Amino acid sequence: MSVEFSQEKLNKVAELISRYPAGKQKSAILPLLHLAQEEFGGWLDVPVMDYVATLLHIEPIEVYEVASFYSMYNLKPVGKYMFEVCQTGPCMLNGSDDIIAYIKEKLNIGVGETTADGLFTLKTVECLGACGYAPLMQMGKNYREHLTKEKVDSIIAECSNVASKNN
Repeated sequence: MSVEFSQEKLNKVAELISRYPAGKQKSAILPLLHLAQEEFGGWLDVPVMDYVATLLHIEPIEVYEVASFYSMYNLKPVGKYMFEVCQTGPCMLNGSDDIIAYIKEKLNIGVGETTADGLFTLKTVECLGACGYAPLMQMGKNYREHLTKEKVDSIIAECSNVASKNN
C-alpha cells in the first residue's frame, strides 16, 4: 500500500498546518493523525506515522509518542464497530467493569482485541465526559448510555444485522 495523501488531502494538510505560526507545524499533529487514520484504513501503522512525520518535518518518534498516548488513535487494525467503554470512577461505580467483562465473554475477545470476523473491537478508555449516563461507551461519534447486558446484546445484534445487510 502506498502511503501518500491525494492532492485534495494534501491541500487539507497544508490548510491545517497553516493554522499555526511558522516553525510550530508540529502543533498540527493531532488533526493530521486523525486525517491519516481515516484515510489509511482506520489505524496508524509505522509507515503512516512516518509519513505524517515527514509532512510535519519532525522526527518519527515525535509522532509515535503522540499516537501511542491518546486512545483515539489505533495502532493496529480495528473492527468495523469499536466499543470504547469508559472505565473511570463514575462508570466503574455504575458497573462498567461488569459491562466490559460481559462484552469480553459475549464476543470472545479481550480488551484491545478484534473478533475473528473483523466486526468488533473492544477498547477501554478514560473519561468520556458523560458521567451522568454511566456506564457508557462510545461507538464512533455516538454514545451508548446506561449500559446493561440487555442493551449490549441489542447493540451487538444491531451492528451484526447492519453488517450482514451490507455484505
